[in-house]
Amino acid sequence: MLKTELKVYRLVMKDSRTPFVAKVLLGTAIGYALSPIDIIPDFIPIIGHLDDIIIVPGLVFMALKLIPKELIEECREKVI
Repeated sequence: MLKTELKVYRLVMKDSRTPFVAKVLLGTAIGYALSPIDIIPDFIPIIGHLDDIIIVPGLVFMALKLIPKELIEECREKVI
């Protein structure tokens, strides 16, 4: 499921119909998730992982609100 969604996001980011702000938000979310640098270090119990659980989905949620639903569905169909 996560692998599929990442493929969908990659297609959405490459599409010219995707608003620039949405591309930046998605790119930031993916970069933050993969980056070893965190706002709150992971070695701090509970709080360290809490930022990953809040920031990444929040950025993705905001980006998806800006992208036309038809475009997201079209990209999902291409991946599946």
